[in-house]
Amino acid sequence: MIRHSARFLRCGLPLAALPTLLLATGAMAEDGAAQADEVAFVFNTFSFLVNGFLVMLMAAGFCMLESGMVKTKTVATICLKNITLYSMAGIMFFLVGYNLMYAGVDGGWMGSFSLFDVPSPDVEGVDGGYAAASDWFFQMVFVATAASIVSGAVAERVKVFAFFAVVLVLVAIIYPIQGAWQWGGGWLSELGFSDFAGSTIVHSTGGWCALAGVILLGGRAGKYTSDGRIHPMPASSLPLVTLGTFLLWFGWFGFNGGSQLALGSAADASAMARIYANTNLAAAGGVVASVLLTQALYRKVDLTLVLNGALGGLVSITAEPLAPSFGQAVLIGGVGGVLVVLAVPLLDKLRLDDVVGAIPVHLVCGIWGTMIVPATNDGASYLTQLIGVVSIGAFVFAVSFVVWYLLKVTFGIRLDAEDEAVGSDATDIGLHAYPEFGVQRAD
Repeated sequence: MIRHSARFLRCGLPLAALPTLLLATGAMAEDGAAQADEVAFVFNTFSFLVNGFLVMLMAAGFCMLESGMVKTKTVATICLKNITLYSMAGIMFFLVGYNLMYAGVDGGWMGSFSLFDVPSPDVEGVDGGYAAASDWFFQMVFVATAASIVSGAVAERVKVFAFFAVVLVLVAIIYPIQGAWQWGGGWLSELGFSDFAGSTIVHSTGGWCALAGVILLGGRAGKYTSDGRIHPMPASSLPLVTLGTFLLWFGWFGFNGGSQLALGSAADASAMARIYANTNLAAAGGVVASVLLTQALYRKVDLTLVLNGALGGLVSITAEPLAPSFGQAVLIGGVGGVLVVLAVPLLDKLRLDDVVGAIPVHLVCGIWGTMIVPATNDGASYLTQLIGVVSIGAFVFAVSFVVWYLLKVTFGIRLDAEDEAVGSDATDIGLHAYPEFGVQRAD
């Protein structure tokens, strides 16, 4: 203060003006702090929105991947399922999901059953650090991702509206409740469970629901013979599967990067950049590992396993994409690629018909990614991670199994033999994705 007074006097300013100038300086400092808060608010909101629509692009990725993996007679059904489940996720996360996951969990098991209400700008202000609607949007696209995982696993023999009924329960009840345990500040969060972007909360959740459906549906007609042989059912369009994989890889940058939940500081920007880089390297590790392993096992490189190897690497790094070094990210993703290559034929041996490999990619690699977190994150413990994996898995699988089973014994969940042979494009929606190849019904 003495230095400032001397400067003012040397400049010829009267000492009487000092209090006014000091008040002005204080006001400018307050204005500067307010502007800094507003800038952080804008960047945080921008991050949620941009990364959110990157995650939405994953919906297109799932749609293309599944469309390429199924027979041409069910492609239109896949497209219908994917755009509908995305829309259902949005509506149900508004009606009940968001508040069930986040409102008043306070170390407990779930939030409240109530509508999400966006506060007005004058109430919202900048104290929250981001616009509430941007957070809702970012969280909603994660719900849709979990539902998309189920779609491909049960393809080609599930009734469309039975599938929609399962999705309704998954996005409105199952996903928000288990999500509340960690991301909503529930009991797993209090315990110290760590799942940065959702290897378990999103991917394993979709995988457990898919597994329940696959068990109760049974395999596609002709997939497994009575003498124990497995009849391969090739993908109808490998270019579409490849396109879908690239779209998913691209969208995953928003999935993991946006989970930093902030972009209002240099530290957040640096963290997000590291997350993007680790995400990319893990996918690359999954690709290279699956290329080498399929060549070693089959003397040929299986493209579908390599594409799923990329996704397995992405799921594996999702639980902790920030802490690993670049080399560790490659290794974590590489192990994910190996697990996919080994798990796909294992499921066939167990006569579990997963059309797109969703269970190996999202469930198996989701568990691996969650359990390896303590290797790079000193704040996590293997016991706590195991508790989280087991508790979420038990809850999701049990509730999903009950829902699938109740539908099976009431309305039915599987197309009858004739309809399955013709294809659900003709029987369920009446349109063919490729009319020149479609089988027409006599009626």
